Amino acid sequence: MLSLWLFLLPCINFVPQALSEKGLELPQYDGKDRVLDINDKNYKKALKQHSMLCLFYHEPIADSKELQKQHQMTELVLELVAQVMEEKDIGFGMVDSHKDAKIAKKLGLEEEGSMYVFKADRVIEFDGLLSANTLAEFLLDLLEEPVEIIGNALELRAFDRMEEDIRLIGYFKSEESEHYEAFKEAAEQFQPYIKFFATFEKSVAKELSLKLNEVDFYEPFMEEPVSIPGKPHSEEELVEFITEHRRPTLRKLRAEDMFETWEDDIEGIHIVAFAEEEDPDGYEFLEILKEVARDNTHLPELSIVWIDPDDFPLLIPYWEKTFKVDLFRPQIGVVNVTDETGATHDLSAASHLDIWESDLCVFFFSVLLSFFLTHIC
Repeated sequence: MLSLWLFLLPCINFVPQALSEKGLELPQYDGKDRVLDINDKNYKKALKQHSMLCLFYHEPIADSKELQKQHQMTELVLELVAQVMEEKDIGFGMVDSHKDAKIAKKLGLEEEGSMYVFKADRVIEFDGLLSANTLAEFLLDLLEEPVEIIGNALELRAFDRMEEDIRLIGYFKSEESEHYEAFKEAAEQFQPYIKFFATFEKSVAKELSLKLNEVDFYEPFMEEPVSIPGKPHSEEELVEFITEHRRPTLRKLRAEDMFETWEDDIEGIHIVAFAEEEDPDGYEFLEILKEVARDNTHLPELSIVWIDPDDFPLLIPYWEKTFKVDLFRPQIGVVNVTDETGATHDLSAASHLDIWESDLCVFFFSVLLSFFLTHIC
């Protein structure tokens, strides 16, 4: 896991309790230790005691005061989330990669700085921003059912608005259907990163042009879904199709899966677009970007990452200084995320950047795509 300590904010409330309104009292750390120091004597008990167990796998604590403070900040984030999630039966622990190397190997922990969530027989790596809010939201999503049922037109409209997400929807006879069961089993393999929906209503299926036991795959920002061939589908067939097609042509950098997105480069390359969705120029820029993605979604090696600076306000000054751009205007360019030795850099330390200001014309995008196809694909 890449370490972006600039992002690492505990999100703790420092407002005096007397100023808080009833119902808006943000959680404050109560000082109770809930995060376990996982060792050979307690890890089995911790796994059995909780419906989910979150383990932060970290390198040995260094002598550096700066690194020690960073470790303390991480621990404080975990303590606050552990406090908030205590009633949800979610446990938390920390595993030292040196001191607890044998346990880490038994549990399959590999990447220092990563958070691993143990749920039933699954191990899910948290690939998002390590803040209290983001981690808590991720865990709450994991507690939900892997498949959300759509039963009426109102729920269908909400589904249609989820253009930023990879999502699947299937039409099945009932919850007792063996084909729905296979769909549900596949959903568990990708929860919470990919959203699964199902309907048992003919009226909803008709609106979606779905036939019985058919499953549609929606790529982010695409207007039309792709029907997964060969219905009805087994769990293995669904998992294979999703794994093969899960890299979108255009995707948004989001706090909950930002590291997974950034590490999923094309031979060390990302096309990166900065645009504020709520800004008129940014909105127009983004709409053109969507058109380009839709017209070129057949190119498997094309991957564009959209970053809305409003989502990462603390990084705006850093990006502007590092990339020499004005993020109050839409920007797009090519980022090389590897150095000369091929080592992966984190987002805030990308070593090479060629960036151009956009005049919001289609010709610009055709030039960019020509460059990409010539030099990358």
